[in-house]
Amino acid sequence: METVRPQTNNLNSPPIIGKKEGFWKRLGKDLNRNKYIYIMVLPVVLYYLIFHYGPMYGVQIAFKDYNISEGIWNSDWIGFAHFAEFFQSFHFWRLIRNTFLINFYELLFAFPAPILLALLLNELRKMWFKRVVQTVSYLPHFISVVIVVGMLVDFTSLNGLVNQFLGLFGIEPIGFLQKSSWFRTLYVGSGIWQGIGWGSIIYLAAMSNINPELYEAAKIDGASRFKQALYVTIPGIAPIIIILLILQIGSMMSVGFEKIILMYNPLTYETADVISTYVYRKGILEASFSFSAAVGLFNAIINLTLLVLANRISAKVSETSLW
Repeated sequence: METVRPQTNNLNSPPIIGKKEGFWKRLGKDLNRNKYIYIMVLPVVLYYLIFHYGPMYGVQIAFKDYNISEGIWNSDWIGFAHFAEFFQSFHFWRLIRNTFLINFYELLFAFPAPILLALLLNELRKMWFKRVVQTVSYLPHFISVVIVVGMLVDFTSLNGLVNQFLGLFGIEPIGFLQKSSWFRTLYVGSGIWQGIGWGSIIYLAAMSNINPELYEAAKIDGASRFKQALYVTIPGIAPIIIILLILQIGSMMSVGFEKIILMYNPLTYETADVISTYVYRKGILEASFSFSAAVGLFNAIINLTLLVLANRISAKVSETSLW
């Protein structure tokens, strides 16, 4: 009787490939498999769709002579007239200069401050002292901007604490908030004081993930504490630093108007007036909605351009990028 043997695939024959599933079928399986994860993500997606992408519908008023009674669709289309008016205005270069310089000083002084604090805290061996320093440095973050500016006004007034201290050395009182030359220093300095502790949290978290064996190897090689921080800790948190640096560069032309509006006055417009405050004055106080929308759109395009360039340069230089 002849024995029937099972058929085996020839090594030279092409592999048997099953029918490829369609996109919607694979999507349905993925949704069913990870349905609880998608349910958790859904509120975040809805938030961005409703409050971030939805309002983009109104950006078109930057190209129209917007009239409230006629609405967005029925307002006259005027193209780039508002952009041309802004580029030719007296305020244009002053706004660009002030916005860029404030962000540049924050990038130069405020950005490295949390990194330095995190490195110093990481070197502390007495945990009770480390917790005290962390708590004290975190607290200013929870103080509102209004209170911070109020403290700044009181401390830097002619009879304030700062001028009283300077008076001990025979220095005449200085009206800090009335001098345009002091505005950027006060703005950036108060920002560092308020955000240095909170900003260091992410770097401390990154340091906790560094392999302790790297420190042990560095000790065996005779590396001092400073060299361990230089050659082990900083490279270990370098990807986090680069990502945050890219985001910082991507907002180089954006400055929150709340704090500046509370701090500035006509005497300091020369160095304090930025794009966001100008948009506030034109859009809210003067009701020039189309013009302020054009200025805001121009600012957003500049920020997007800087973000893309910074991300591309980072991807080529360090192989770390947002996308």
